Amino acid sequence: MSQYHTLRVVLGDQLNAGHRWYKKNDPGVLYLIAELHPEATYVKHHIQKLCAFFLAMEKFAGALLDAGHAVRYLTLDDTVGLSLEQLILETAQEIGAKRIELQRPDEHRVMMQYRSIAEQASQKVSLVDTEHFLLPFEEIPRHFKPKTTIRMEHFYRKMRQRFNILMTDDHEPEGGTWNYDNANRQKLKAKDLANIPEPLCFSHDVKHLLARIKRHKIASLGQAQENLPWPVTRHDALTMLQYFCDHLLPNFGRFQDAMTDQTPNKWSLYHSRLSFALNSKMLNPKHVIQAAILSYRYRKEIDIAQVEGFVRQILGWREYVRGMYWINMPDYSEQNVLEADGDLPEFFWTGDTKMNCLANAIGQSLDYAYAHHIQRLMVTGNFCMLAGIEPKQVDEWYLGIYVDALEWVELPNTRSMSQFADGGWIASKPYAASGSYIQRMGDYCGNCAYDVKQKTGEDACPLNSLYWHFMVKHRERLLKNPRIGLIYGNWDKQDEAQQQATLDRAQWCLDNINQL
Repeated sequence: MSQYHTLRVVLGDQLNAGHRWYKKNDPGVLYLIAELHPEATYVKHHIQKLCAFFLAMEKFAGALLDAGHAVRYLTLDDTVGLSLEQLILETAQEIGAKRIELQRPDEHRVMMQYRSIAEQASQKVSLVDTEHFLLPFEEIPRHFKPKTTIRMEHFYRKMRQRFNILMTDDHEPEGGTWNYDNANRQKLKAKDLANIPEPLCFSHDVKHLLARIKRHKIASLGQAQENLPWPVTRHDALTMLQYFCDHLLPNFGRFQDAMTDQTPNKWSLYHSRLSFALNSKMLNPKHVIQAAILSYRYRKEIDIAQVEGFVRQILGWREYVRGMYWINMPDYSEQNVLEADGDLPEFFWTGDTKMNCLANAIGQSLDYAYAHHIQRLMVTGNFCMLAGIEPKQVDEWYLGIYVDALEWVELPNTRSMSQFADGGWIASKPYAASGSYIQRMGDYCGNCAYDVKQKTGEDACPLNSLYWHFMVKHRERLLKNPRIGLIYGNWDKQDEAQQQATLDRAQWCLDNINQL
């Protein structure tokens, strides 16, 4: 007679200690948690990302064991040559399980693997919810339609109303306004820099993981750290949440779009860096929102603009991109309406470029597996769109380099918001910007080899000419856009010689992109 009647599988992004699976101990249930070669290699991941997921999985398995559950934790040493399907099917057969229970995966590619398992298994296979997101999976089609423009702001308001978050008793938005984004675009001034708290970093020994990854020849990118700074347990994640509420939230919204190279030891500014803990499900989004609002209620130095900006990222944007991802898969990964076909520059793997904004955003990403949303959208993303880089290459870079990157959140942010490759399912316009935006939101330009005020000449900021090259190339598509069409009036006022000089500079930049 088999010792186990049920096999339950826990993936690396399903570390939800509050899941109903763990409410009671059943000696007939075996939990399977495994490091898998295919998961470590489907893109080239940042080494800190690999270590963070593997260590979080290892710690979660240990916590389940301590709580009295039966757990089988497998390392890369144990899973050589096995796919996810093979591992689950073979384990279920080995232990004589009659049931295989899976939590709904967040990524389409894993869902396809789970469907394959259900087709092959002799056991009964069931799928349960991860009990993490606020919007139930089955309700996604009520809010989203395939290949259709759905604005985040409308979705966000519905979520605020549904969950009664920052709402008055009269069912109006607290403070009288739904969105305080206009108050959240301040640039850090010299007097502000000294007051930025240093990021909370942990120090987890991952030498055993680094050795294992090296032994199995898993290719990676970025800077390894033997003492991993990322949260890998629920306790770590709660500590980081508290640190955010105590030290960062009072100025979060105000400076959430700001960029600087003046504080390298304060590289995350006022951002929470909770996305890895959230996306691995060590933290519940509702709990995070409640903690931020509780701090706002009891601390006078936190105003509505700060907390609303944070709530919007989680209750609005995070839930929204999940809906857009699932309603549009698998077609999402094929979108390229701008027909971009360029190769990602070599400096995206090294940070070795004279463009200071890119050198900082990429360098920080390589060092810490982290960059905040404006660095991702308006620096690296903007450059890739202006330069016409193939979206698939941009996807793979973003998916690999960031510790919080999983396809469900990365793909809509890249294909839609960053690259406008879907033609506007999410963004109402391409987020194209010249060097003037970078200068307005940060101090990168002051230390750059290029002149942000120039469009032509060897010293001219490449973003300026690439911006106009992009706008001219896609004029037919963009001219009718009410948010962007008027810009062409500025171009048309220039004499032909100036226009040609700008386009020539852009073409030189494209032809010599690895030398920028």
